[in-house]
Amino acid sequence: EIVTTRANPLVDPTLQVWGWEIPVYLFLGGWTAGIMVLSGFFMFRGHHRDRSCVCFTLPLVGFVLLSLGMGALFLDLEHKLFVFRFYTSFQLLSPMSWGAWILVVIYPVSILQILSTLRSGYPQASPYVDRLAAGKAILDWCEANRRVIALTAIPFGIALGIYTGILLSAFSARPFWNSGVLGPLFLVSGLSTAAALVALVARQHSEKVLFTRIDLVLIAAELALVALFIINLASGTEQQLIALDSIMSGPYTFVFWVLFVGIGLLVPLLLELLEIRGLARRVAIVAPVLVLLGGYVLRQVMIDIGQESSWINYDTQYNAELLQRLHE
Repeated sequence: EIVTTRANPLVDPTLQVWGWEIPVYLFLGGWTAGIMVLSGFFMFRGHHRDRSCVCFTLPLVGFVLLSLGMGALFLDLEHKLFVFRFYTSFQLLSPMSWGAWILVVIYPVSILQILSTLRSGYPQASPYVDRLAAGKAILDWCEANRRVIALTAIPFGIALGIYTGILLSAFSARPFWNSGVLGPLFLVSGLSTAAALVALVARQHSEKVLFTRIDLVLIAAELALVALFIINLASGTEQQLIALDSIMSGPYTFVFWVLFVGIGLLVPLLLELLEIRGLARRVAIVAPVLVLLGGYVLRQVMIDIGQESSWINYDTQYNAELLQRLHE
């Protein structure tokens, strides 16, 4: 048995530090990352010539989603007044430090994306900016450099989408998170939710079909990454095998396989295939909604299982009664 004087109710025998705020932030941050990448890519490819392109309205949506996610992240902070300390240094080997500084850059890039598409995407709002000479000049400059801004948004969107998975995988004390697959998995999931959003709100049928096809590829890639993640854990240490058991026959089996893989990936994959072939148009709205649900469930289940997994077998090594005696 372990002999220790530590008995933290938030750590022993199960870590319980991150609540609902973190999965919400990870989901909204990944969604925003996907929006930045897809809108930037199609803007750079010249789709700005079509004034009805959804890439004109997406940047503002991404900005709102990221702000909501940052709000959830702020609520999670124990000492909210000390948030500025994230920016008093830059730790090269810290994914959390990288993430904090990436978020600082994301906002101005996102604002430039909004300004470069404001007149076409939100014509009701642009006159309020055009009234001011400085505002008109800024909009003119952003529109003139629209493709450069779009090209800049792509790598920063990728960085935002992938760092959240890298952040979790860097927690070496949590065997369920010890996988290099988490970064790409979270990025592809964010891209898929962004494509699903476009398929949900696109005004043009051709654009809806295009992003449905894109989402099909992304869902297939996400399924492949999920398989790699499981293989990675299955070929790992004993504690990683124990952590993996939580989704194979443990308490999270239903949530992972039914809600995430089944309803969040496989069902949308089937529905989108049928929709492209013209066989499921009446339920076309269902697939993107389920993709969004699956994107959130992925983050929630990852956070929950990761916090419960440990390199210590508490059933045999943690003795609460012994610790209580030591305190007495």
